[in-house]
Amino acid sequence: MRTKKILHAAALAWLCSAGAYAENALQQYNVAWLTQSKNSSESMPCGGGDVGLNVWTENNEILFYISRSGTFDENNAFLKLGRVRLSFDPNPFQNGTFKQELLLQEGYVKITGSNSTLAAEVAIWVDVFCPVVHVDVRSSKPLKLVAGYETWRHADRRLTGKANNANSYKWAPQGTVMLHKDSVALADNRALFFHRNRSPNIFDVTVRQQGLEIFRHVMLNPVTNRTFGGVMQGKKMVAAGAYGGQYAGTDFRGYALQSAAPSRQHQVELALHVAQTSTAEEWKNGLDSIVQKAKKREKTAQKTSRSWWKNFWERSYIFISPDSSAAPQWQAGRNYQLFRYQLGCNAFGKYPTKFNGGLFTYDPCYVDSLQSFTPDHRAWGGGTFTAQNQRLVYFPMLRSGDFDMMKPQLDFYLNLLPNAELRSKVYWNHGGACFAEQIENFGLPNCSEYGWKRPEFFDKGVEYNAWLEYQWDTALEFCFMMLELRRYAGSDIAAYIPLIESCLRFFNEHYRYLALQRGQKALDENNQLILYPGSACETYKMAHNATSTIAALQTILEGLIALPDNLMPPQKKEEWSAMLVAVPPITLRKLDGRAAIAPAKLWERVNNTEAPQLYPVFPWGIYGVGLPDLDVARNTYLHDPDALKFRSHVGWKQDNIFAARLGLTDEAAELCLKKLGNAERRFPSFWGPGFDWTPDHCWGGAGMIGLQEMLLQTVGTKIYLFPAWRRSWDVHFKLRAPYGTTVEAILKNGKVERLKVTPKSRAKDVIVME
Repeated sequence: MRTKKILHAAALAWLCSAGAYAENALQQYNVAWLTQSKNSSESMPCGGGDVGLNVWTENNEILFYISRSGTFDENNAFLKLGRVRLSFDPNPFQNGTFKQELLLQEGYVKITGSNSTLAAEVAIWVDVFCPVVHVDVRSSKPLKLVAGYETWRHADRRLTGKANNANSYKWAPQGTVMLHKDSVALADNRALFFHRNRSPNIFDVTVRQQGLEIFRHVMLNPVTNRTFGGVMQGKKMVAAGAYGGQYAGTDFRGYALQSAAPSRQHQVELALHVAQTSTAEEWKNGLDSIVQKAKKREKTAQKTSRSWWKNFWERSYIFISPDSSAAPQWQAGRNYQLFRYQLGCNAFGKYPTKFNGGLFTYDPCYVDSLQSFTPDHRAWGGGTFTAQNQRLVYFPMLRSGDFDMMKPQLDFYLNLLPNAELRSKVYWNHGGACFAEQIENFGLPNCSEYGWKRPEFFDKGVEYNAWLEYQWDTALEFCFMMLELRRYAGSDIAAYIPLIESCLRFFNEHYRYLALQRGQKALDENNQLILYPGSACETYKMAHNATSTIAALQTILEGLIALPDNLMPPQKKEEWSAMLVAVPPITLRKLDGRAAIAPAKLWERVNNTEAPQLYPVFPWGIYGVGLPDLDVARNTYLHDPDALKFRSHVGWKQDNIFAARLGLTDEAAELCLKKLGNAERRFPSFWGPGFDWTPDHCWGGAGMIGLQEMLLQTVGTKIYLFPAWRRSWDVHFKLRAPYGTTVEAILKNGKVERLKVTPKSRAKDVIVME
């Protein structure tokens, strides 16, 4: 592998307006359909702020589902806020031309229709800065509009079987589980709808199950009294009564508004509100405040929202083979951008974007014909967050410069810190935060994963679960994101330091505690921690010195010690330096005479299909391009029998990332094309279900990371360009590197035509791989 160092700023001349180029290139990625959809599975995403819509046109009517961050019910299902149906008389979508298009640059969906007598345009968009959905209708002749708010939660529903996979009870409901009805009223020419959580709820059940009931009053509880919903109203729209029906096998009740008279212009708005309030009236007052805010923003909302999306697209992009739209690599570049749009729709969410569908799930019977449940359904729960999946959604935001969008995920762990520290204190009487792999939005292990049929003698702090037992290291990846956020963007991470330290303290104290339960010595003969029992991901169980854990501890400790004294005082650095010395080394082994990374020193069984022996490559960056012993990591990727057997592009699989990090160009390219190729759904980036649900967001996130790493990698201050890139693929990209650095480059016909590094002082650190 040869490299060429770029030494002179003069060689970095920028020959055209990158912003204008990017804007024009983005337009070719707009998704446009010239025929109507068959059902909700053929919907396209639309959103902004923390609101997501699934928009489609079916049987000459426009429909959309509404989701918003944080709408968790008493069972911790992630409920939709309802569905809207738009009907027209006369109908511009009947017996004529049709087009539905997602306009990425402006962030909204436009639907147009025309026939021999009428033409109309419908714009559906979300205010990025205020949780309000807007529908604007313009037509060549006056028409009548009927807007129906539809809910399937018009009565209580008993949930049985796999329907409970959408909530925290999963396969082990304790008694009868009910999806409780919403409150809906059609009055004062508007439809008011909301769901208010009842008690007892999943928080109460889980706290009691896990022996923490006496601490209930001091624990973070996001479930009790959580209330969410909204109001639909429109200019010159009047109440038109209720109606019923069935969609995708689920009955619903609708509440209609209609235009007072035919008109060439119509406007409908849905203001949305999520809050924990003492009373329903208090929640309604909060909703009224949002309605008033929307009125004040009436003249500026669309302009400021479109401006936000424009800035979003300007800060990062990847355009592959822009002149070859039939090429598979063009498709991968387009789908990278489409998926980033989906992530942008939850930029300001109170809660992280969920790996198992985000804001864009649809009727489950179109994901799996055997799962004919309500539109609220998704596998793997709503308020349950699986760390190994969530991280893949958020790591790509570092390279894309979407630093502000990382806050919901990082604050999620910060907010849960007291509950995680309580677990360590109550169960083992030592310090540190114990975060499980699958945690609820209140920081405790999911009740079904924790186990209802537990032996009396079993450690109450450990999940009685063959997959999840002793898997405590995954929170460290979010600690790493916090440290990287400072390295990339110069962000103030002082608020996160206590969380990072607490996660480290848990390992330092807990594994000494466990060793002393077995014998007289807390450390091994080398005065190092005995990380047993542990877990290398969910795969190598009852592990001794799991490689994924060791790599995490080494990297986080080194990152803390490297912080300036104002963030990490010298005496603290001494403490963490002592722990770093006590972390055992990564275990190596021989594979047919080749040195390779072992998944652990020892393990008892293989339980899943992950490859933690490659976690020192990603996310931890101990091995890779520009780093020592690259051959050891490559041997692991190319010859480890489990790594080979488990290899795939589906879902959360990371082989595309490993290949890119190791500079294996052909392998990375082939996996990239599979990972970011068109989904089986009508919308190209609605992948899945994979191992989770559709649209699979950890699938998309892993695809983004792999593509980014093919183009740009960093080691210390060095920036490697095209470390795993096929030179036959033209590309124009703009990505971020540490220390406030932005890299823009155009590769055409195998040569770097344009390169701009900001700030210019970082140009000396760029190495172009040949």
